[in-house]
Amino acid sequence: MRRNQRWFFLGVGAVLAGLLVISSVFVGTNYKQLGNLVQVIRLVHAEYVDTVDTGRLIEGATKGIVESLEDPYSVYLEPETFGRFMEQVKGSFGGIGILVGYRNDSLTVVRPFEGTPAAEAGIQAGDVILAVDGKDTSEMDLETAVLLIRGEVGSKVRLTVQREGYAQPLEFEVERRQIQVPTVESTLLDGDIGYVVISQFTEHTGRELIYALNSFERELRGLILDLRDNPGGDLTAAVEVADQFIGGGPIVHIKYRTNQDQTYSADSRRLDLPLVVLINQNSASASEIVAGAVKDAGVGILVGTKTFGKGVVQSVFELGNGAGLKLTTARYLTPSGHDLHKKGVTPHVVVEDPGDFETDPQLDKALEILKAGNR
Repeated sequence: MRRNQRWFFLGVGAVLAGLLVISSVFVGTNYKQLGNLVQVIRLVHAEYVDTVDTGRLIEGATKGIVESLEDPYSVYLEPETFGRFMEQVKGSFGGIGILVGYRNDSLTVVRPFEGTPAAEAGIQAGDVILAVDGKDTSEMDLETAVLLIRGEVGSKVRLTVQREGYAQPLEFEVERRQIQVPTVESTLLDGDIGYVVISQFTEHTGRELIYALNSFERELRGLILDLRDNPGGDLTAAVEVADQFIGGGPIVHIKYRTNQDQTYSADSRRLDLPLVVLINQNSASASEIVAGAVKDAGVGILVGTKTFGKGVVQSVFELGNGAGLKLTTARYLTPSGHDLHKKGVTPHVVVEDPGDFETDPQLDKALEILKAGNR
């Protein structure tokens, strides 16, 4: 046992030596607390009722460091989760083909995409997802839930859902497939009003939007840009989308603690059409960048409800053994300098969403505004 302990302390000692070196660069480090960390690891190894793997202890300490920030957007990503995250950013992944969001504080299927495993399995819009592979979603953030639903092509995921009109939850076991869901969808409403839905922002979204706008073969009376239930995504994609409508000037200001601030600006060209942007409480992050830019530039009317209020930017760092760290590194401000974090973007015209998936008073209001010729 003593020999095993020596090997343990050789491994942990190297790690703790690294921690000491790292901590030395921070002014005001509490070395007594660092000593507590050493002592806790030693006591767990020596006294805990069961044998605990050293790697597990270090993994837990790493997670604890990030969790101590009390920032829901800074997350230590284990190798498998980090791999899924990078697939999500690229817009191609193994999944089941559903758009999810939070309705009444519950993780809800906004819609299944046609021809995907979710639609084929019978999952419906409005289904409340209670658990993913047995993991309760009641305290789960949206990004984590999405990462759990996605996974390796050919693997299966089990969703426990509550459907309106059913006394007991329903179970769906769905096989993941390679999903390449367009992030931009478009159609014509009433013959001459363009309707464009952006479901998320990936590296493909800017190109997809340009293609969608060019696909309208007739002169439009106006355009509706639907950002409802869009959780955000790639910052560059948000800038590319906003650039289509702003026509010069700043789109977003990025403020870093290190004062290495950045401002992303639009070029002088823009789509000169009456514009209505639909937003709701689930429009977050990159969606709020676009909505805030449109509002501050005065080039469109926002309709719906106040957005989520995620005004911080995360950088992704790849760590050893395939793990990753998503860390909040900056705040973003609208062109006029408004900090939207935990405040959101307030629409010009407030229209509540009944959440019944049958009527859409927000879209109806957007059509009414454009038909009346308001800008």
